Amino acid sequence: MNRFLIIQTAFIGDVILATPVVEALHKEYPGAGIDFLLRKGNEGLLQGHPFLSEVIIWDKKKQKYADLYRIIRSIRKKKYDAVINLQRFWATGLTTILSGAVQTVGFDKNPLSCFFSVKVPHLIDNQDVRLHEIDRNLSLLKHLIKSPRRYLPRLYPAEKDFLKTAQTLPYITISPTSVWFTKQYPADRWVQLINLTDSAIRVFLLGGKADREACEQIKSGATRPNIETLAGQLTFLESAALMKNAVMNYVNDSAPLHLASSMDAPVTAVFCSTVPAFGFGPLSSQSYILETEEKLDCRPCGIHGHNKCPLGHFRCSHIDPGRLHNTLDHK
Repeated sequence: MNRFLIIQTAFIGDVILATPVVEALHKEYPGAGIDFLLRKGNEGLLQGHPFLSEVIIWDKKKQKYADLYRIIRSIRKKKYDAVINLQRFWATGLTTILSGAVQTVGFDKNPLSCFFSVKVPHLIDNQDVRLHEIDRNLSLLKHLIKSPRRYLPRLYPAEKDFLKTAQTLPYITISPTSVWFTKQYPADRWVQLINLTDSAIRVFLLGGKADREACEQIKSGATRPNIETLAGQLTFLESAALMKNAVMNYVNDSAPLHLASSMDAPVTAVFCSTVPAFGFGPLSSQSYILETEEKLDCRPCGIHGHNKCPLGHFRCSHIDPGRLHNTLDHK
């Protein structure tokens, strides 16, 4: 096979967790061209990726379906040997079946999977099967890979990204926010964690532009110096480079967790309403998962989180900041 297309047009973490598919295809077919279709805004994750020929960008906010039509027409001209669709949504299913590829591969939960030439069961978690998202994604390649192995997420920051974020003092990063409220460790507990750390250790607060205000509030609530808000100031790959050399990275069950995994950076992941069994836990060689020690019948309350606690108490977030600080002491 000479040309592949990978489709993952969801969010930041989803793109990162799709990169093992790129790694596996390149290893098995080193001379093949591999393209990647993603949503506009996420292309910076794959900038300079050594194994990708082209990154195709779908603008899902501006003339969404007109742009999808443009993309489908372009894809058909490329005559792919295989299109591998990692998503379970109608639009990407349509793109897959109209691609004109020799093989169309995707999960059985896609509403158009009956038209795929290869469809694979999509398993979350049960008593018999416990899979990480990367294992689910790699399962789409079983018929294409002679000697299957587990590939981990990987991004490729450039030298300039490391130079821009280089530090002379030890530091930690904290990515305190999440799209979903119930996935987000409360701000006052982040403040407590910061106050527990030695003031000689720099603290960098990370996130996007929309997270800057929340980061500034955490910074202002802390009683120690040496804290800097970088939310909205770094690219994805600059953030990844900064995480790589941190003594610890503190994250929620959200995209920064997977950013740390892609760099094999030390990470402490806080799970509030969700659980690692869904398949989105950290993959770094030095990683810690912290959850409430209280047995809650209501947890997990959903795979994606909620805008507020369905029961109003948010007890799944009752995790002692001292436990987070203890993971730093292991370094």
